[in-house]
Amino acid sequence: MIADRDPMGRAIADYHATGKSARLRVFSPMFDEDEIPVATLFRSLDQMPAIEQQALSMAAGHILDVGAGAGCHSLALQAMGKRVTAIDISPLAVATMGERGVDDVREQDFFSLDGQFDTILMLMNGIGIVGTLSRLPAFMMQVDRLLAPGGQVLCDSSDLCYLYEDEDGIIDLTGIEGYYGELTYRMQYRQVKGEPLPWLFVDPETLADSAGQCGFHCEIVARGPHYDYLARLTKR
Repeated sequence: MIADRDPMGRAIADYHATGKSARLRVFSPMFDEDEIPVATLFRSLDQMPAIEQQALSMAAGHILDVGAGAGCHSLALQAMGKRVTAIDISPLAVATMGERGVDDVREQDFFSLDGQFDTILMLMNGIGIVGTLSRLPAFMMQVDRLLAPGGQVLCDSSDLCYLYEDEDGIIDLTGIEGYYGELTYRMQYRQVKGEPLPWLFVDPETLADSAGQCGFHCEIVARGPHYDYLARLTKR
């Protein structure tokens, strides 16, 4: 990823350098314009949601932090005395993590990574990098290659069914073309515009079905207050 197409990396680098940033804007056909508060990418362990705290406590062995961003999860794991490798495709984010003290950080795409890990950690809807449901089997194949015997994937996501909930609390998904959790979004920071990216929000039942078809067991270990959840994938 090059710097003039990397709005999140630019925002992370700015916040790290100055303690403040401009708006990191998010555009999607399914939503009104949204914003990612850049400060949340630098949060400490006690500022993290309960689901993330639980995932970090469960992470063990050699941990792979996928899409590590500003490194908040990797730094928290290091503070616990755990061994972690952080990867991100953004060179600006990678440089920032190195400056913040992440011991092992690499500019690396998950799908071309080699190695063996005991825990693959994908937080802040990190499994969204899969993009579409059709790519879940390829994701599971890569997980199978990377996981050490007895290893685990810890990932969180959200079920976007709530977007189709009416005022009476009834969710109606009829008439929707394709899978309702497949989004395309684009980020912008100052004048830096990213490329449109497919992103997957997968409901827990669909994730479990796909995992089972690929030889994995999926356990929902925690649920959050608004259709979010933490899943643990292990090889059968």
